[in-house]
Amino acid sequence: MARCKRACDVIRLPRTIQLDRSDNVIFAPAAVPGEWAVTGTFVFAGRESDSLNRKEQIAFRSGFLGIESFGWSTLVTVTLVRPQDRDDATQILAQQLVDRFGAPDMAAALPAASEEMALAEELCQGHAEGTLIALHRTTAEDGIREQFRTLKPRDTTAFSAAYLGGHDKAFHMVETDEEAEEHFDLAAFMEGKKTS
Repeated sequence: MARCKRACDVIRLPRTIQLDRSDNVIFAPAAVPGEWAVTGTFVFAGRESDSLNRKEQIAFRSGFLGIESFGWSTLVTVTLVRPQDRDDATQILAQQLVDRFGAPDMAAALPAASEEMALAEELCQGHAEGTLIALHRTTAEDGIREQFRTLKPRDTTAFSAAYLGGHDKAFHMVETDEEAEEHFDLAAFMEGKKTS
């Protein structure tokens, strides 16, 4: 019975993750890796797409909202947490709704924050810890639509690294002792372009 109680107390929430530095380039601001996240679609409610600047449009299409930084993340990772962690995250988000969105007080903000956290928890249900989730938003006649994709970590491979958590890079550079068959001298090539 005690084992079931401990297992039932564990829930899943999304946390922001960066596999490379691209989020820092495409979002303004980018989320801090490791913070709790929600979809953040409410940020775009009632806004016309042509009123969004370029980085806001990218955040609209593919960003999860980090609840502390209020920055954006392309990916989140499913994380096992305690109910207390969810409650703490709900308080943080509620305070953000007061500070950034004009909610009159915490009592008014908490139901909205609780709903967002419940949606984030539901998104992670049924997924193993470490599963990556990506988001794609579109505008439809009836509002904003969200689609989600998941990427599960692979077992350790020859190319994986611990910091990737089982998510390998698309390319892997390997040093070799073999001589290249062709040699291209970029400096000479550029010099030739200048003189021609």
